[in-house]
Parts: sequence; C-alpha cells; structure tokens
Amino acid sequence: MLQTTLLHPDILRALARAGHHSRVLIADGNYPAENKRGPRAELVSLQLMPGVPTVAQVLEAILATVRVDEVFTMGVDRTDPYAAATPGDPPVWAEYRRILAAARSPCELRPIVKWDFYEAVAAADHVLTIQTADTQPWANLLLTLGCRTF
Repeated sequence: MLQTTLLHPDILRALARAGHHSRVLIADGNYPAENKRGPRAELVSLQLMPGVPTVAQVLEAILATVRVDEVFTMGVDRTDPYAAATPGDPPVWAEYRRILAAARSPCELRPIVKWDFYEAVAAADHVLTIQTADTQPWANLLLTLGCRTF
C-alpha cells in the first residue's frame, strides 16, 4: 500500500511520467476541461458531487507528492460578466495561500487573466488536467512541476 496521501492511480501515473516544467491543471467544476487543455494532456475527472472534491484538496495531495515550482491562478478579468460577483481576490485564493504556507512551499499565487490562462493551459507542456467539482469562482490552478534534485 502506498504511503503517500495521493492514492489515485491515474494521477500518480501521470505525475510519474511528467518531467521538470510539465504543467498540471487542477480545474474547478465549471472549467471546460474537455476542450481547454494541452494537445497531449490527460483528463482525470474526479467530480463526485458538487463541492467534492475541491481544488484545494487536490492541491494539498499534489504538494505532498511532487515538487511544484510555480502556481498560477485564473485571474479575474474585470470585463468578464462574472467578475462583478468577486470585487477583490477570490476568497479561495486565501485558502491556497494557507495550503502553500503549510506545505512550506516557496511558491506564490501568480494570476493569469482568464483568456491568457486558457492559452497557457493549451501549451504542449500541459500533461494533466484534474477536474474537480469545486463550485467556488475563479478556483482553477495551473501548476508547473519542479525536479527532485533540489
């Protein structure tokens, strides 16, 4: 039996195959995961019911399993009609910052405006999308994996 907190076999396999600079998207339940991903990115659907699991829960499991060098959020595009519901930083970002600090990660959240975020996800180095059932707005995260030698 594995002694890591992450147990999902497809996610573990994809992470084991990923290399330095590979990107992993942890998508919320509203993200168009089927058509907004890299050309070779694998899709793992984890939606059990609304809110289960959350992006934050998956982030914790990923951070306990692999080194992460960068954490990008989907930044709020103020011209987007959905932006009015989130006047400042989305509340979920505070939870991400807490998780990163608890994991002793040097990473800071780096917002990429929504349409540029989609472009970043479409890159060839995007290897895995983990679709959650998170219902919080602007909850998507794009992680850049590090290497184990440091």
